[in-house]
Amino acid sequence: MAPTRRPSAKTEGASPDAADESAKAGSKGAGTTTRVLKKYPNRRLYDTQNSSYITLADVKAMVLAAQDFVVRDAKTSEDLTRSILLQIILEEETGGVPMFSSQMLAQIIRFYGHSMQGMMGTYLEKNLQAFADMQARVAEQSKGLNPELWTQFLNGQAPGMQGVMGNYLEQSRHMFEQMAKQAEALFPGMPGFVPPKR
Repeated sequence: MAPTRRPSAKTEGASPDAADESAKAGSKGAGTTTRVLKKYPNRRLYDTQNSSYITLADVKAMVLAAQDFVVRDAKTSEDLTRSILLQIILEEETGGVPMFSSQMLAQIIRFYGHSMQGMMGTYLEKNLQAFADMQARVAEQSKGLNPELWTQFLNGQAPGMQGVMGNYLEQSRHMFEQMAKQAEALFPGMPGFVPPKR
């Protein structure tokens, strides 16, 4: 059904590579629902599932809808998903209400190349997942409320929730730094251990 529609992208002016990638994605099996987006040198993003060009705002909507997708370079097939997600974060941080303070961003940067970089990434990921789980439980418990009132409440709470999230991550970062200090005190001669810069 769907694979017969996808090759029509060639006749609509889309890249033949995009249609080929769609066919490959569709032939992986019914259980696979990962959308393939292709990024072209002109910075345009092509959705192989819908055979159309999309914007960064469309990708953000896919993230918010929890849709699985991968962004690949149209020529090399290199995975560019992280790069696109970072672009979305950058847009959100520079406009509207930022989630991260300058101090926190500086601290995160200091962990790059540090011996505990991998541990820091895992630590932040687990804390973020715990926060998301808590948010999901709150949403589940509020199902009995009037949907319109709940939506209005959540829209009014967005800046506050971003502040809570920022504070939560800041506390997580502080706890991680304390763990690093304790590790340094316990293992002062550990090879490769470089304490984070203050």
